[in-house]
Amino acid sequence: MSSLISPATLSPTLLQPVPTTDLSKTAPTKPALGEAEAAQVRTRAKDAAEKFEGQFLSFMLQQMFEGVKADGPFGGGHGEEMFRSLMTDAMGKQMAKKGGIGLADTVQREILKMQGLT
Repeated sequence: MSSLISPATLSPTLLQPVPTTDLSKTAPTKPALGEAEAAQVRTRAKDAAEKFEGQFLSFMLQQMFEGVKADGPFGGGHGEEMFRSLMTDAMGKQMAKKGGIGLADTVQREILKMQGLT
């Protein structure tokens, strides 16, 4: 066990505290947005959040339909398999547009928080 090297023997300065800088004092401040710009940012954030939720739902639907066989008397065969990704994209977008699962609201809130809007 004597072959183990302690961090203190590697570097004598490793365990010493490092001075930190308060970034809130040095960070540049953003100019305040007017009402028109804030409304535009909110609209764009809502659209981005809805698109994100649509893509998320589309991915989840693709995973769900992955094991479904497209044969049988009412199956679409190879055509259904080829166009299934387009169908799940459309279904995900429609689900998100009609309210989705609530993911868009959370994403929109976080986007606005990062922009300095609440």
